[in-house]
Amino acid sequence: MSKARKTAASSGEPDFWRVARDWLHHWLPKVRGSSPKTVEAYRIGLESYVRWLETTEGTQRSHIGFGHFDRARLGRWVEWMRTERGYSDRTIMLRMTTMRVFLDHAGLEHPALTALGNDAAGIRVKPPARKPVDHLGEEHTKALLTAWGTGDAKSRRNRMLLILMYDTAARIGELAALTIADVGMDKPARVTLTGKRGKSRVVPLGERTRTHLAAYLEEFHPGPSMRDGDGPLFHSTRNGAIQPLSVDRIDEILKTAAARARRGTCPSMPERVHCHLIRRTRAMDLYQQGVPLPLIMQLLGHESMSTTSAFYAFATLDMMRKAVDAANPGPDPSKETWLSEQRLRQLHTLK
Repeated sequence: MSKARKTAASSGEPDFWRVARDWLHHWLPKVRGSSPKTVEAYRIGLESYVRWLETTEGTQRSHIGFGHFDRARLGRWVEWMRTERGYSDRTIMLRMTTMRVFLDHAGLEHPALTALGNDAAGIRVKPPARKPVDHLGEEHTKALLTAWGTGDAKSRRNRMLLILMYDTAARIGELAALTIADVGMDKPARVTLTGKRGKSRVVPLGERTRTHLAAYLEEFHPGPSMRDGDGPLFHSTRNGAIQPLSVDRIDEILKTAAARARRGTCPSMPERVHCHLIRRTRAMDLYQQGVPLPLIMQLLGHESMSTTSAFYAFATLDMMRKAVDAANPGPDPSKETWLSEQRLRQLHTLK
């Protein structure tokens, strides 16, 4: 043990490096359930402060302890990021969020450090300027959801995937994990999505989506296959084996649809289209239709931001279905042919 470590141990101060390692490698990913990207962002933020202590404050790395996380130093760090490095308000806020989360954790593990977390919370940083919510317009949404067409089985699968992505505002990982058992077609039709930290929520489907999904199930999961509850809702066949679509494949399907729409009926389609953009679009569509914000948050799988949302925790599926049905610019199944009449007759004869 180094002299600095011995001094910290003899003074009763917890070892900073041990606490930091436990926070990054155990508590964040395994206890809190943070994503790898979140953990990496926190690691970068903590390392940024350590480098500042070394290069600007002249502190040897091996001597760094919790005594270097006092309010005065943190304040100088914030000022250095703003004036010396020219960091944006958003970056500074993210870095300070890292320090607050880390010091709060340290205080929970070692109550003697609680004051550090309180001091960090008292440091005010300028919030980033609010930007307009980035979302697609109705013409973009319609072009995107119809870009794949219905000419072949793969296109019909991809189209259904995008329709469900929009109507449920599901995260891309939630779509990839969907199984047949997660679908309920009795009214109100719904899907069960399993999101972050294993939390599940039931999302009702609009009437148009229910009609499309019924045709999709009839084609891709006919008869006995519907009883395989563990089977993936969206799948491909590789080497004769059925495999669920990966997150990367779903992202590729979405980007290809955007490129097709851009080349075809919607040249103003944004260059960068991703699943989270679809979630924001759905939220904005619901909000513009007058759906209460707490209910939108519930449908999107966000935790409550207001005590008033407790009421909406008891909202019925029928109530939510009416809400999501009010803002659905997707393709109208009554005006298109999902399957040809000949193909439908073939499907019925196979049952």
